[in-house]
Amino acid sequence: MPRIAGVNIPDNKRLEIALTYIYGIGKSRSAEILKKTSLNGDKRAKFLSPSEINELKNVIEKLKIEGELRHEVTSNVKRLKEIGCYRGTRHARNLPARGQQTKTNSRTVRGNVRHTMTSGKRKLEKT
Repeated sequence: MPRIAGVNIPDNKRLEIALTYIYGIGKSRSAEILKKTSLNGDKRAKFLSPSEINELKNVIEKLKIEGELRHEVTSNVKRLKEIGCYRGTRHARNLPARGQQTKTNSRTVRGNVRHTMTSGKRKLEKT
């Protein structure tokens, strides 16, 4: 199991997918890294030679990933909360910050309690 940037890369996955286990590397960035290193994305991670692993490490260590990226994201959210902007208050309340509706969606965020709505009509009583 190769270890890159402090993360164990899964052996039996294709290299293009295995690199996405590192925080900050998605599919497109993974493809970009493989293009720079001229490695085949279909190759399994367990078949990498030590020289290929070192080549990957050299390219990846230049990127902002893992702890450094997590710290930057949390500091950005903290800054939004401190200045009191709309996005900051949404983050503080654990609500969607990008304009999604919350009347019917975001149940898991708001608590998975389902409140059913009635039609609003008054029911007739039989006498």
